[in-house]
Amino acid sequence: MPETNEPALDSAEILAGIREWVEIESPTTDAASVNRMADKVIADYAAIGAKVQRIPGRDGFGDHVLITSPWGSDDEPGILVLSHIDTVHDLGIIDEKLPFRVEGDIAYGPGIYDMKGGAYLPLAAMRHLVRGGRTTNRPIRHLFVSEEEVGSPTSREHIEREARRAVAVLVTEPAREGGRIVTARKGVARFDIIVRGQLAHSGARHQDGRSAIKELARQILDIEAMTDYSTGLTLNVGVISGGSRANVVADEARAEIDMRVPNPEIAEQAIARFLALKPYDPGCTLEISGGLNRPGYEKGPEISALFEHAKSIAAGIGFELKDIATGGGSDGNFTAAIAPTLDGLGVDGKGGHTHYEQLYVSSLVPRTRLMLGLFETL
Repeated sequence: MPETNEPALDSAEILAGIREWVEIESPTTDAASVNRMADKVIADYAAIGAKVQRIPGRDGFGDHVLITSPWGSDDEPGILVLSHIDTVHDLGIIDEKLPFRVEGDIAYGPGIYDMKGGAYLPLAAMRHLVRGGRTTNRPIRHLFVSEEEVGSPTSREHIEREARRAVAVLVTEPAREGGRIVTARKGVARFDIIVRGQLAHSGARHQDGRSAIKELARQILDIEAMTDYSTGLTLNVGVISGGSRANVVADEARAEIDMRVPNPEIAEQAIARFLALKPYDPGCTLEISGGLNRPGYEKGPEISALFEHAKSIAAGIGFELKDIATGGGSDGNFTAAIAPTLDGLGVDGKGGHTHYEQLYVSSLVPRTRLMLGLFETL
């Protein structure tokens, strides 16, 4: 990055801004709260002269926000930054279990790691450019979505549209395992199974019943057995329910299943196998719904080249950048097949989705400088 006389990036200023975002609780399921977070994003970016477009939410979700740098035109390829403003934490967690606080190098708060800390870094980088009177070769577009934590059902079209006019996509999901960025992610599929059987009195007419719970139990064993660690395919039956009383043969049982797939080929085979499940008991029926909601991606040549570029920027800053493949999904799953994508460019820390969620204050300036370097050199 070129040498300038502007003030250095200030971790205290960055952390103060992150705190303001963290203290606006924004669970995905509360559109009004997410929209208050969108208001704050818009105000902070407008304060540095960025162009703002608010995209109305639908289907009960909050609004999305598209930010464009003060420079650049709408019709030229740019750099797309992807973030989400929703969190998994319910309202009140910040008061009851996870107040914002700083203890040494650790700052705690709901969503501070996943991902309000990371979502704030591009703002800090763009603000630094504006203060120095500098621009970049390409416009910077920063898309904030409101429902990433539930699979981005209403924002995917906006994510893919913006990716199609990007030379690279930078995703501000949190760093992993000591600051590693993500260059490959598994795909994610979700399924619901409803088993229907036949009610019966469990004492007087047990033989007349067809237990949906028994049938589901047998299906669960088959589903879990599909996991193959050698290929990276995993299945998890995460939620089950069914039955009404202990003395009634259950006529209905349900399960929710998460499937992770490393690439499209394995996904196609595994999904076909799942959808072909048949009941053991001819007196029971299976209703299976769902499918792939985030495609997987692997570290191909374009992503490898982009990673090496980021690695050289990090070396100039003074740290070694490493990468990792992960089973977790993100909005980067949607963009990797459209434009070279780097993920996990957010803050370093740990405890996403927990009551000890935290970031490392010492990561704020180096990660912002990495973002700044990518802005200036892509």
